[in-house]
Amino acid sequence: MTIVFSAIVAAFVGFAASVAVVLSAAQAIGATQAQTVSWVAGLAIAQGLASIFLSWRHRLPIICAWSTPGAALIAAVSGFDLATAVGAFLAAAALIMLTATFKPLGTLIERIPMSIASAMLAGVIFRFVVAVFDQMRLAPVLVLLPLGVFLLARLLNPFLGVIAALLAGLAFSFGTGAATLPGLPALTEIVLVWPRFDATAIIGIGIPLYLVTMAAQNLPGFAVLRAAGYNPPTSSCLFVTGLMSFVTAPTGAHMVNMAAISAAICTGADTHPDPKQRWKAGIVYGGLYLLIAATAGLLLALIVAMPKPLIVAVAGLGLVGSLTGALAQAMAKDAERFAAVIAFSVAASSLSLFGIGSAFWSLVAGLAVLTLDALAGRLRARS
Repeated sequence: MTIVFSAIVAAFVGFAASVAVVLSAAQAIGATQAQTVSWVAGLAIAQGLASIFLSWRHRLPIICAWSTPGAALIAAVSGFDLATAVGAFLAAAALIMLTATFKPLGTLIERIPMSIASAMLAGVIFRFVVAVFDQMRLAPVLVLLPLGVFLLARLLNPFLGVIAALLAGLAFSFGTGAATLPGLPALTEIVLVWPRFDATAIIGIGIPLYLVTMAAQNLPGFAVLRAAGYNPPTSSCLFVTGLMSFVTAPTGAHMVNMAAISAAICTGADTHPDPKQRWKAGIVYGGLYLLIAATAGLLLALIVAMPKPLIVAVAGLGLVGSLTGALAQAMAKDAERFAAVIAFSVAASSLSLFGIGSAFWSLVAGLAVLTLDALAGRLRARS
């Protein structure tokens, strides 16, 4: 692959494999169609500019993406409107920037066991994957088609599974008349939302969004760069992605961060035999996302036109890989497995206490069980 082709594949994979999850998040918050377009455009602008700047500044293939697990987290909450959610997005972005500049905060986050953070993420994602099969009862053909295509395509290339499912869904919807081709909309219009800061939203959305982004997106993203032989400038990457998330939050955009899957496509030898030249893929990739931002209205119109069961199925299938990885990390350590199961169960539930959703209480429950287990172990050791 060439630099340009690698960037095109990475951009297409990143967008097609996860945009349905972002749509689910926007619907859960009650965003209008115009606000949803603005949300996706804001994300595309943020990750495009962040990728271009960081790749140019450090001469490394630094690829940024929106937080797909974060979108799943938002889609799982209830009781908040878009303005309140934007306030929580701003708080989460501020925490990312603070992590880049205030080392003790980063140290504190690193002390949260990966098993508990992963269990929280797995619990949030679980309900979306289960929803694929819930929809099968209502519309078996509409779900079996993308599911079958997904299962077959992933045998050829794991990157292609969700993309093939989405393309199959689009072809079926428009080919059978279940959806009609929309008229070409005007260029994307950005709709700004004045934030409303609410403590329960910051605790229930902002803090879990921050933790999920750090644990499930930024850390794997840095690992991909290191595996390719690069030394990522972690503080710079965190600050720039946090800053871009903060600036674009009023558009509805929830969070951008380091990419993992898309980064793996742009950092290998297939992109360019000379590792010192691969940074140019980040420039092309960022430019493609600016193009996506400009055409977000048309792209989303095509997807939204599909029947709801198809959208739900594609969104759930797009999270199967994340669920697999999160469950593996959550259950990796025998000593922490029970606490992880408790955290997973709480996150997968519809629990809401004091207006705060299950993601936050999942962390509380998991850490509480771990603490009790540690105390019990010390008492047994003394006796």
